Amino acid sequence: MSIMKKRCLWAKKDPLIIEYHDKEWGVPVHDDQRLFEFLILEGAQAGLSWTTILRKRDNYREAFDDFDPAKVAVYDDHKIEELRKNAGIVRNRLKIASAITNAQAVLEIQREFKSFDSYIWKFVGGKPIQNRWKNLQDVPSSTRESENMSLDLKKIGFKFVGPTICYAFMQAVGMVNDHTTDCFRHLELLKDHP
Repeated sequence: MSIMKKRCLWAKKDPLIIEYHDKEWGVPVHDDQRLFEFLILEGAQAGLSWTTILRKRDNYREAFDDFDPAKVAVYDDHKIEELRKNAGIVRNRLKIASAITNAQAVLEIQREFKSFDSYIWKFVGGKPIQNRWKNLQDVPSSTRESENMSLDLKKIGFKFVGPTICYAFMQAVGMVNDHTTDCFRHLELLKDHP
């Protein structure tokens, strides 16, 4: 007899979401390319569901050169129009253009801070914030840290990086552990990344 694992309430039905929840969400990411990917995908999600974006992620990786900031930073108007015809991604012109602007900003940060990773993780002091939310309703949509991140990113020139998008990014890349305390992943991440 198999015992059902207890998960966060948002990860109960869709197999794609369950896999994402169990293997990726909240796991600390320290690779510049993957961090850039999540930042772009979180921005693309604005007004849409995360399930929609996850279903399009492979298409995004192909369309955006596996989120290599150096390649995306030099996309031109011709490339934007090509991407706007790609049904496999969110074809909003502003969101596509923001990926290019954000890639350029990531390259600027890499020049100044040596890596996007070292820059972005400074907002949580270099290690995950271990929250202990009992209910999904307790989880905030933004925090002081995400507000500070948003302000700083906007000053540098990033787009689609409001406090709520920044907090979703922080959750996705493991800067915060927002699995509820009854979820099996909460304790696993707490042990792996105290």
